[in-house]
Amino acid sequence: MDTEAQEQSHRDILRAVRRIEIATRRAVNSELAGRYHSVFKGQGMAFSEVRPYAPGDDIRHIDWNVTARHQKLFVKQFVEEREQTVMLLVDLSASGMFGTRRRTKRRLLAEVSGLLAFSAISNNDRVGLLLFSEETELFVPPRKGRKHVLRVVREIIEAEPAKPGTNIGAALAYLSRVQKRRAVTFLLSDFLDDGFDAPLKVALARHDVIAMRVTDPAELDLPNLGIVEVVDLESGETAVVDSASDRVRAAYSTQRRAAREAAKKRLSRVDCDLVELSTDQDYVAPLVSFFRMRARRLRGGRS
Repeated sequence: MDTEAQEQSHRDILRAVRRIEIATRRAVNSELAGRYHSVFKGQGMAFSEVRPYAPGDDIRHIDWNVTARHQKLFVKQFVEEREQTVMLLVDLSASGMFGTRRRTKRRLLAEVSGLLAFSAISNNDRVGLLLFSEETELFVPPRKGRKHVLRVVREIIEAEPAKPGTNIGAALAYLSRVQKRRAVTFLLSDFLDDGFDAPLKVALARHDVIAMRVTDPAELDLPNLGIVEVVDLESGETAVVDSASDRVRAAYSTQRRAAREAAKKRLSRVDCDLVELSTDQDYVAPLVSFFRMRARRLRGGRS
């Protein structure tokens, strides 16, 4: 790519990042205001200060060092530690370049990631990024601030993965190695993969993992386009299909829906929440519905 083309590409990426920032900021300030922060638990309880002991206080909280200095009982006070870490695990496999409606799946992943990231920093949380395909493509350690979030969105948009395939299990295993403290983890993918059950269980034991599945309508219902050549973007395999055949379209739809349902059941078996997103629909409403569901669950005493 020559210098002029590189500069144009850079300008296009900056404009795309800016458009996502504007769109997601509006959603954060309106639809999602207050919802994000209310449904994710912080790291636990953090030490605040000491005060004189009062009858009924938990003796396990007595600060013996301060007590010895003042010759009277003092107890430690704790406050809820609300600051937390948000990790975005974003699937960069080649199937993400597919899209027949408003946007590609990759673009949808970038927009949703931006929305989640801006929601996080609006609550003073840290945001980290892990881009993956068949392997980990990029890890950005969690940090705070608008400048950092803009970098996160830019990395997703301009990423050129080295591998075309998907390995969700490897990405989750990498997360478990690099992120030791609990994190709210959004796993954004089309989930055209299997064999990630064991790494997901390990991740769920430490982190709050939410699966966000992106799909395109044409992945579920083959359009009637006559004789067409279809290409598997990840494997590169091609096939000639008679999409005008009712039988072929019905078989395609049945197979794709069965695979979709199998992935959903796999997530359900390990109690991993799932949010469904589509390239032809608004993504704010499903997120708001998810946050409402989580809020009801918390009010019911469940985590």
